[in-house]
Amino acid sequence: MRSTLALLLVLAASPAWAEASCTDLIERVRAATKAEVAERSADFARFDAGPQTSLTLSCVGDQSSVGAQYKGETVPAGYDTLFVQAGHAVTGIAPDRLREAARQARDGAQAKRHSTVDVDGARVTCAFMRKDQGALTQCAVLQRPST
Repeated sequence: MRSTLALLLVLAASPAWAEASCTDLIERVRAATKAEVAERSADFARFDAGPQTSLTLSCVGDQSSVGAQYKGETVPAGYDTLFVQAGHAVTGIAPDRLREAARQARDGAQAKRHSTVDVDGARVTCAFMRKDQGALTQCAVLQRPST
C-alpha cells in the first residue's frame, strides 16, 4: 500500500518537475540571449530573437534541445552568437566549442542541405532549405541522454 501511494505521488509530481526544469531552461535561455518568450507550454518555448529570427527550446529531461531559425538567404552576423548563447545556456558546452561545431554543421548544410557535428556529449545539427516562401536556416544543439 505504501509503495503504491509513493508511486502515485511520484507520478503526480512528475509534470511539476518537468515544468520547473523547463521553466529554469527558459529563464536561462532568455537571460543569455535577451530573446522574448513568444509561446510556451510545459515542455516547449519559442522566443522572438530579432528580425526573421527565432529560438525554440524543447525540454525533455536530460535530452533537451535548443535551436535557432533564420528566415532569409544569408544569416545575419549575430546568428552564431545567438545560437551559441542559447546552446551554452542549455548544455553548458563551452561557447568556442559550440561556435566551431555550428560553423562546421552550417557549412555542411549549405553544401548538402543537412549536416551534424558531435561535440562534448551533444549533437549540433543544421539544415538549409529553399522554399517558395524563401530560404530557411535552422541549427540546433541536442543533448544526448546521460548513460
